[in-house]
Amino acid sequence: MKGVLTSILVGVAILLAISSCATVPKGPLEEGELRLLSMDIPDNLIVKTDQQYWVTIDFEADGKPEIRRACMTWSGDGPYCVPVKKAIYGSDAYMEVPIYAHPGQNRLECYVEYVQGGKIRRTNTLMSYVTGSK
Repeated sequence: MKGVLTSILVGVAILLAISSCATVPKGPLEEGELRLLSMDIPDNLIVKTDQQYWVTIDFEADGKPEIRRACMTWSGDGPYCVPVKKAIYGSDAYMEVPIYAHPGQNRLECYVEYVQGGKIRRTNTLMSYVTGSK
């Protein structure tokens, strides 16, 4: 029985991984704009609830806008925001953000707050499904 359940969960995780990226507008970036492209969650989206994981968030930006914090919502619970201490800019721009998974299957949504033109702005939101297990 456990083998069947595990197979089903892995299959669901793979399907969700394929469709985990939010639709991203393809228009040109405004001056100082930051746009999220995708997020990579380790361990095939099935993570332990008692461990910290690092999510890699790929983005594109016009210039190097100051990134303030990344915010995660777990199935409507949150947001849980953490400061972004390091972001890599350029053609392969990314940042890494720590998370602790919530138990069960959750809809994980992520957005980033950054400074554009002296004002704090919010990026588009990315979404993925994550299963937290003990």
